[in-house]
Amino acid sequence: VQLQASGGGSVQAGDSLRLSCAASGRTFSTYTMSWFRQAPGKEREFVAGISRSSGGTDYTDSVKGRFTISRDNAKNTVYLQMNSLKPEDTAVYYCAASRTVIFRTVGAMDYWGKGTLVTVSS
Repeated sequence: VQLQASGGGSVQAGDSLRLSCAASGRTFSTYTMSWFRQAPGKEREFVAGISRSSGGTDYTDSVKGRFTISRDNAKNTVYLQMNSLKPEDTAVYYCAASRTVIFRTVGAMDYWGKGTLVTVSS
């Protein structure tokens, strides 16, 4: 599986962005999908995850109520709608795919996309 993230950019605090991650191949629906982010000088951290059939989602506490993860298996794409962005959301955002049901663990991801940079200014 090859993953390609897009949709990053520079915005003001309070603005919205939608990230997309397009996957190659015909097995997209068999993967749990997650978004992670990495700020300068920090470790990569979990942001949001979604189950194979969209029946389950999970979010890190700092984005709950502001970010929404979704997927369209017909389009082999996972999305991250980010509202009410804050400067602390500034990071490179990565999408990742896992053959397991695990959302949150970097080591459980089998495939990673190249990141897309989100910069939020105050």
